[in-house]
Amino acid sequence: METKAFQKIYTKVTEITKATCTLKATGIGYDELAVVNDRLAQVVKIRGEDVTLQVFSGTEGIPTDAEVVFMGKSHTLKVGDELAGRFFNAYGQPIDNGPEVSGEEREINSPSVNPVRRQQPSELISTGIAGIDLNNTLVTGQKIPFFADPDQPFNQVMAMVALRAQADKIILGGMGLTNDDYLFYKNVFDNADALDRIISFVNTTEDPPVERLLVPDMALTAAEYFAVDKKQKVLVLLTDMTLFADALSIVSNRMDQIPSKDSMPGSLYSDLAKIYEKAVQFPEGGSITIVAVTTLSGGDITHAIPDNTGYITEGQLFLRTDSDIGKVVVDPFRSLSRLKQLVIGEDTREDHGQVMNTAIRLFADASNARTKLENGFDLTDYDKRTLDFAKEYSRQLLAIDVNIEIDEMLDVGWKLFAKHFKEAEVGIKKNLVDKYWPKQEETE
Repeated sequence: METKAFQKIYTKVTEITKATCTLKATGIGYDELAVVNDRLAQVVKIRGEDVTLQVFSGTEGIPTDAEVVFMGKSHTLKVGDELAGRFFNAYGQPIDNGPEVSGEEREINSPSVNPVRRQQPSELISTGIAGIDLNNTLVTGQKIPFFADPDQPFNQVMAMVALRAQADKIILGGMGLTNDDYLFYKNVFDNADALDRIISFVNTTEDPPVERLLVPDMALTAAEYFAVDKKQKVLVLLTDMTLFADALSIVSNRMDQIPSKDSMPGSLYSDLAKIYEKAVQFPEGGSITIVAVTTLSGGDITHAIPDNTGYITEGQLFLRTDSDIGKVVVDPFRSLSRLKQLVIGEDTREDHGQVMNTAIRLFADASNARTKLENGFDLTDYDKRTLDFAKEYSRQLLAIDVNIEIDEMLDVGWKLFAKHFKEAEVGIKKNLVDKYWPKQEETE
C-alpha cells in the first residue's frame, strides 16, 4: 500500500500478541486504519500514547522494528448504483471478477440513526413464506433473527427470503460461509435473474475470521446509501451472527481481555446492538430492515449470543424440523414478531388476525392431543381432527418451501378450518365466517 509524503512512519512496536501489536503514537483515532509491514490493521484501543492495532491477517512474523503507517481514516466503501448485482469481500473489494466500483467513498461503522429521525414502522414486508407472513409478519424497519440449529437449512431460507421479499434492494452479509454456501448464493441469485437488486458482502471460512467483523458494517453502509440517498426499501440479511460473535471473542481473547458469559467479550451486547439498531423506517421514505441468522449451540437458547440478541431485536423466528411431515417449518410456538400487529388487518386482509389466532389455537390443541396419545390416553373425535389439521397446516402453511401470497395463505387457512371443523368450533367472528367460510365444494 502506498504511503503519502506527510504520513509519519513508526518503527518501534512495544508489544505483540497473536492478533494485535502495540506502539507509542500520537494524534491517532479509534478505528483508524494502519499498515503494519504491508498488513492491514485497525486501531482497537488507545491508552495515553499506547495505541493497539488489530492486524487482520494475524501478527505471525511481524518484528518489533516493523514499519507502521497510519492512514488517517477508517474503513470505507464506495457507494453508488454500481454496487447492485455485485459480490464483495469484507473490505468491499470485488470477488466476482467484475470491475472496481466507482462512487462516493463513505466511512463504515457510522452511528445509528438519531431517534428523532425514526418513524414507527408501518409497512408490510412480504416474504412469500407463510410461517412468516401469516403468523409472524415482518414490518419495514424491523430487526429480527432466525434462531436455528447449525444443521438447519438457514442459508436456503435466507436465499428464499432474498428472492421473494418485496424490497427495492437486498443486501447479503455472509460471515464464515463455506465455499459451497458462497457458490450456492451466487448460483441462486444468478439463476433467478435477481442480481440487479442484490448486493453481497462475503467472508468465507478460508478468510481470516477477524474479517467477519467488517461484513455487517459494509452491508449496512451500502444499505444506508440506498435507504437515505435513494429512499428505497432495503432488506439486510446477515448470516451467521454466531460466527460474527465468535470472531469478537477471538479478538478479545487475543487482547487478553477477561471473558464474560460463555467466553464472550463483555462488550457483546453493545457490539450486537450497534448493528441491529441500524434498522429504521425514515419519515421521508426509505427503510432498513434487518433479518439475521443466529445458530444455536445444541439448541441452547440461553447462550450469551441468542440471549443478548433477544433483548435487542423485535422477536425471533425459530426453524425446526417437523417429524410428522419431514420438512423444516417456522415454529409457530417459539416464533414471535413483536411488530406484526402494526400491519395485520391494516396492510393485510381483515380476517388475518382471526385466521392466525385460530390456526395457532387449533395447532396447540393438536399438541395436547399428541401428548395424550403418547401417554396412552384415548383420543376424542375432536382430538383426532386437530391432529389431522395440524399435519396439513404444517405441510401447506408452516413449511418453509411454501411460496404463496398472503391472501392465498388466508384462503388455505379457511379451507383447512372447513375441512376439519364445524363453524362453531373455530370461534371466529360470525361476520367473517359468513364472508370467508368456503362452500362445501371448495373443501373437497
